[in-house]
Formats: sequence, structure tokens, C-alpha cells
Amino acid sequence: MRKPLNLLILAFLMLFQSLAMAQAPDISTPESSIAVFYKWFLHRSSERHGYALMDKDIYTYVSKPTVDFLRAEYKQNRFAEQAEYFTRVQDYDDQDWVAHTAVHPALLLNGVAVVPLTFGSTEKKTIIAFLRKQGNVWKITKVVDTEDDR
Repeated sequence: MRKPLNLLILAFLMLFQSLAMAQAPDISTPESSIAVFYKWFLHRSSERHGYALMDKDIYTYVSKPTVDFLRAEYKQNRFAEQAEYFTRVQDYDDQDWVAHTAVHPALLLNGVAVVPLTFGSTEKKTIIAFLRKQGNVWKITKVVDTEDDR
């Protein structure tokens, strides 16, 4: 009688662990962190849930000093007439970018991961994200454009 109970408990624990792992985003590598962040960011933007920068969940993916600085800039209306910080454009095709986001291999330099990322299928946009490992996860510290300044 004890053996079936132990097997039932073991099966329950394995199911619980697999469910927990399926719900937790993988942000253990720079590439996976970027992929998960932009999936969240683009879906959130396409669903019109308000500005993602103001969502508390952004701290999961972006370093606290970066988020705090960007929020202060936003609250002082310093983003007007500028491109969106995380995409480096003002407008984009939500559906195209959600379906066509390519994360390129990271380059590691002195604890900083540099990750190129390309959006879109026809009018492509490439940006570079910088990440640092914080605890067991990689978090975005900066995003820059690959286009020359105009």
C-alpha cells in the first residue's frame, strides 16, 4: 500500500516541477533573456496594455538602474519626439515583429553580453542590447541602434 502512495507523490512532484519550469521564463543566457523580453514587450505593446516601461514585470528583464532612469526620463516627458527606447523606432508593425524577431549569438566581453537582434520580415531593424548577469539571470542594461546618427 505504501509503494503506490510513494509513486503517486513522486508523480505529483514531477508534474509540479514541470509546470513550474514551463511557467518560468528562461533568462539564464543572454540570448534567451533577450528573446523572452522582446516576446513579452512586443506582445504587451500589441495588446495595448499601456507602456511596458511602467509595468513592474519589466524588472524581470531589465536592470533596476536602467528602468529607474528611463522611468524618470519618461515622467519628465523627455521621450517626446524620440524613438521608443527598446525598439529604437517610433512605429513598427506589431504582428510582423512578433512573428519575425531574430536573436543573434551573444558576444561576451568582461562580464557584458552584447546581443544583436533583428526585427521584421521586410523592413528590418537591427539593434544591439547590452546585458549583465545579475544573480542567475541576464538583464538588459542598455539598447543601442545600429544605424548611424542622423
